[in-house]
Order: sequence, then C-alpha cells, then structure tokens
Amino acid sequence: MKAIHYINQFFGQIGGEEKADQTPIFHDGLIGCSMMLNGMVKPEIEVTNTIVCGDNYITNHTEEALKEIFAFLDTKEFGMFFAGPAFMAGRYGVGCGIVCKAVSERYHVPVITSMNEENPGVEEYKSVAYIFKGGRKATFMKADITPMAAFAKKIAKGETLLPAAQEGYFPRGIRAEIPCDTMAADRVIDMLLKKINGEPFQTELIIPAMEKIPPAAPVVDLSKATIALVSSSGVVPVDNPDRIQSASAQKWGKYDISKLDHLPEGVFKTIHAGFDPAAMCAVPDRGVPLDAMRYFEKQGKIGKLYDYFYVTVGTGTTQAFAAKFGREIAKELHDAHVDAVILTST
Repeated sequence: MKAIHYINQFFGQIGGEEKADQTPIFHDGLIGCSMMLNGMVKPEIEVTNTIVCGDNYITNHTEEALKEIFAFLDTKEFGMFFAGPAFMAGRYGVGCGIVCKAVSERYHVPVITSMNEENPGVEEYKSVAYIFKGGRKATFMKADITPMAAFAKKIAKGETLLPAAQEGYFPRGIRAEIPCDTMAADRVIDMLLKKINGEPFQTELIIPAMEKIPPAAPVVDLSKATIALVSSSGVVPVDNPDRIQSASAQKWGKYDISKLDHLPEGVFKTIHAGFDPAAMCAVPDRGVPLDAMRYFEKQGKIGKLYDYFYVTVGTGTTQAFAAKFGREIAKELHDAHVDAVILTST
C-alpha cells in the first residue's frame, strides 16, 4: 500500500514563522519526518510523497490550498494519508485536521495524525480522522509517530481494529456492539460495587466533564467603568523581568501603565514564540492596545483605564495553567474594583 504525508513549513525544512504563508510544495520523495514515518511503516506501506504547506496558508486560504493539494493527489495512487504529528502547535493541528478531513471525504482512504490533547485540532477533527494522543513538543516525534505507524500497518494487513482507548487515538464518537460474556445488568452492578468500595472501575460510556462558565453581567455605563487590559500576546518590558516563557507559559506578569499613553518600542517587546514578533515589537500596542484605550479614556467613552495590564503567552499553554492564570488575575481585578476586562489575543 502507498501513502502520502502532509507536514507544515517547519518540519518540511522550509523555515519557521516567516514561512507560515508558504503555498503547498509537493515532493516526489520524502522530506524530514516523512523518512522516519516511512521507515516505521515498511514493508506493509510505502510513503511515496511529502506535501509541505505553511500553517497560515492552509488555515487562511483553505479553499485555494485544498485545490492545489487535490490537483497533486489526483495524479497519485495512494491508499492511506498521514499528517503531522502536530504536538501542541494549534495552527499546525488545525491544518492537519483540515487536510485530513478533505482527503477522507474526497478519496475515502484512512487518514491518520497525532496531536496533544490540548491542541484545538483534536476537538474539531477527532470525528473525521484517527488522531493519536501525542506529546507536547517535537522531542516526542519518534514516540508520536510510532503508534501512528503501528496502527497504519494493522489497517494495511486487514487486522481487527480495537476500540480507541486500546489503540491510543481519541474517540471518534463511533459506537459499536462488542460481544461480552457478562450481561449488562451484572456489569453495572459490578461497577456500582467497585464505586461504593472505592475501587477503580471503568465506565462503558464516558461522558466528558464540561465546565460551564456563566457570562458576566453587562456593563451598565462604560463612561463610569474602570477597564483593565489582559492579554496573551506576550508583550512585556524588554528585560522580561518575570521570565515568562515564550511558549507553554507557567506564569503571568503585571506591569504599570499609569503614566503611559502608549507602549514605546525598545521599552516593551513581545516574547511570544507562536508568530513573527517583528511587527509587534515595533508597535507593542498591537498586542496590548494601550494607545486606543487612552484615546477612549480621554474621549470619556470609558471612565478609567486600570493602572496595570496583565499578560502571558497562549501558545502551548495548557488549559490547567490558563484556568489558574484566570483565577489569579480575576481575583486581583475583583479586589481592585475593576468593572470589565478587554482580552486581546494573537
């Protein structure tokens, strides 16, 4: 069986963020991690080609990108399609999901990828692709490709595929009947007894826990309100005094803007590792819009801009840390009688 592999500009050895708008490149051969994948799926599968595309291009110009990819794939013979691994890289994960979904629908072949559970591509595309549970960063490359390859070989050999939890991919929402020697009534009683006795048990119907956050009450009169700025843009003083990580942040910072009308170049910069920082370092207000808020304050549109802004980095930051940051920052703002917050992202 032949297969084709899709990767982004970084793993396709084109470049980093400065090449995120790269249009699709088609290799009659293998580039980068495609060679590792090919070595793992042999001899049942041969990865014949690598497709490389910039993360921005596939997500911002999806129709054009897929048209180019289809034109290439229409000329190739393949029975399987791989993408990634995408780790915690959000745009990469979404890009892999976009391409996998399109290839599955057009060519009706198995599509396999890998992402960390925090990657937004998981929730959006797990129902249309086999998305294996992956690591946080590229150091997990071999570990993430290994289960992808093993599963692909099972498909190629026509072996029985086990449930998602046993194979290692995220559940796709597909339910199937599985023969069992114990009737349902006995199984549920067994689980109930284990639960009562504090023993470990596994439910047969996992219902994900979703935290419901009620929306805040509307601000009645902005002209009398104190507004704060909170951002995941990574804009900090040039020496980054709190040593906030440029990715996978584990802390946030708080900086005094009480005497500033804007954030000067050379005094503030962004440390964010998820995009080309040049434009935001040149004009830090693009990440934390102090200049615009001062304008509204002087116009009387808002009562007062809070004297400090809060900032962290979103790329790669886990949901657990993000929730922790939110609770900590919200408590400070609540104690300071701030009425509303403007959240800026990237």
